Amino acid sequence: MSLLNQLIGPVTGLLDKWIPDADTKQKIAHEIATMSEKHAQEISLAQIKLNTEEAKGSAFQRNWRPATGWVCVLGFAVNFLISPLAAGFGVDIPQADTGTMMPILMGLLGLGGLRSFEKTKQVEGK
Repeated sequence: MSLLNQLIGPVTGLLDKWIPDADTKQKIAHEIATMSEKHAQEISLAQIKLNTEEAKGSAFQRNWRPATGWVCVLGFAVNFLISPLAAGFGVDIPQADTGTMMPILMGLLGLGGLRSFEKTKQVEGK
């Protein structure tokens, strides 16, 4: 956001040279300043619309994200809970490949992790 603010100042300063009317100049400066917020809002509304349409689909369409998450959770449970416990009893259970699961799980959890990072940096969500 600071890069955008750094760009807005010079652009609105250029308006002084070309637009003599103060009201028109102020209106254009406001439009430039709120352009990124409007774009972010449009993206959010489009995502909401997509989520709503996806939720209307079949059970398979609605549940692919949770199912993917549960597959990853079960893989981690096998690797870090079931397999070590079974090894204590002499039962060898093959390990799930966490190298393939981790990018999928991080993709599913990425927004939550990013928001946690923003909270630690005290970035206000809009």
